[in-house]
Amino acid sequence: MKLINIGFGNMVSAGRLIAIVSPESAPIKRMIQEARDRGMLVDATYGRRTRAVLMMDSDHVVLSALQPETVAGRLGGKEAEAAPEEVEEL
Repeated sequence: MKLINIGFGNMVSAGRLIAIVSPESAPIKRMIQEARDRGMLVDATYGRRTRAVLMMDSDHVVLSALQPETVAGRLGGKEAEAAPEEVEEL
């Protein structure tokens, strides 16, 4: 089982991931709200801005503060350095 780092030490299973999308469009925002209402939303942003929405095969929706391209790169095996969102601010 391969795990993907989605930011701040949080991981999701690569085999259960269906899609990585941007949260900008109205249908995606609606999907996030519906998942929240059903109790199927996992917010892994640590209070930061949501930049990627991960849809899982279990009908869970996972929010990440990393760019979709960064998460996709990690899925493909290119382990990037810590993203700017992960760097501690003093």
